[in-house]
Amino acid sequence: MPKGASPKREREYKELEHKFEKEGRYPGREEEVAARIVNKQRAEAGETKEAKSQASRGGTGHRRANTTRSARRNKPS
Repeated sequence: MPKGASPKREREYKELEHKFEKEGRYPGREEEVAARIVNKQRAEAGETKEAKSQASRGGTGHRRANTTRSARRNKPS
């Protein structure tokens, strides 16, 4: 886990890793998969540097389709 991870995220990581080992899921990759899941949760919650910088820029990282009236009006029928 990254150094900036909270104790809650560390706990989630260890629980996921243990769960995957117990269930036999992702053999040999338990640590990697658990870390990816927790890192994704951290990013979605805005707990990572990248997520924080995107929030300050006002972006979500996704582009929206051009659905303005003028764009719809100019479509050939």
